[in-house]
Amino acid sequence: MNIRLEELRRRLAQNRLNAFLVSQPTNRRYLSGFTGSDGFLFITQNEAVLATDFRYIEQAGVQAPDFQVKRISGGFAQWFPELVIKSGAKRIGFESDDLTLTAYRQLSRAARKLPVISRPSLISTQGMIESLRSVKDADEIVLIEKAAALADAAEEYAATLLKPGMTEKQLAWELEKFLKDRGSEGLPFDIIVASGPNSALPHAQPSDRIINKGEPVVVDLGARLDGYTSDMTRTICIGEPDETFCRIYSIVQGAQDAALKGVRSGMSGGEADSLAREIIVQAQYGEAFGHSLGHGVGIDTHEHPRLGPNSADILREGMIFTIEPGIYLPGWGGVRIEDMVLLEEKGARILTKAERLKLREEK
Repeated sequence: MNIRLEELRRRLAQNRLNAFLVSQPTNRRYLSGFTGSDGFLFITQNEAVLATDFRYIEQAGVQAPDFQVKRISGGFAQWFPELVIKSGAKRIGFESDDLTLTAYRQLSRAARKLPVISRPSLISTQGMIESLRSVKDADEIVLIEKAAALADAAEEYAATLLKPGMTEKQLAWELEKFLKDRGSEGLPFDIIVASGPNSALPHAQPSDRIINKGEPVVVDLGARLDGYTSDMTRTICIGEPDETFCRIYSIVQGAQDAALKGVRSGMSGGEADSLAREIIVQAQYGEAFGHSLGHGVGIDTHEHPRLGPNSADILREGMIFTIEPGIYLPGWGGVRIEDMVLLEEKGARILTKAERLKLREEK
């Protein structure tokens, strides 16, 4: 039995939906196992159809054994009405966060071409499957732990590889090779290597800037194994960091420690964010922490839940997310420490274990 399909069907019943059209690629993969780049799922209480073109028919049959594979061609008008008539569905949900306006108009026209007696209502939904994906099952946890371990190894390699005279691009390239040589299926996102003033940019791109002694070097990377991703950040330094570095790093580390120790099931994403943010605000750097505390990680690098100011997402056991406070000072640089955690009954279990920087007073 496909437990994910059954849970979705339960939610469809709760929302009085007779059928659901899945268009978002990672949601399609999550429910069916199908990794092809094109296709739709059409799910009712009794049937599950994977509609795709001739390029993927054989692949779909192997990867999605719980689905009836339907070969399609052309736009919605060529195949959607047939599925509607066969299912008898009157209320069909669709993923409004994924369909473009053009695609929605095509879908609507296809529905309107049906006889009045068979014509369905198209119901906009948000987060129907994403909320399912936010709680990981045992198999998913194992895969994410493997991806986290590979990211750990890459961060540890970065700390040993970094030398005076190396550029940001050189370090990023060496880390990309390291990850791919060890089995990462591409990169879940572009590696960030940002040094000195560049590290004040949370999403900086590696440049030709030469990395100097004593300055912050933010290294943000992840791996993808068997379709599941990891995401972590370490801020490192060549030689001895200066006084400013030590002060900022200590504040960020204290903020992360507070969140790691305090996060609990039942807490909102906003409450979790405040655990770390209050530490940074009390240190007079609140305006320098401009992003959210964290985000879910799974098939996608950014998933539900969101841990940020005003987030109403409720944290539950089985969720995997990042805890990544940072302080960014234009003209000087920034510090971010990011770890992935699995929320369990007693709190957060850290999945990313690469050593954090040891400051002088800790030695």
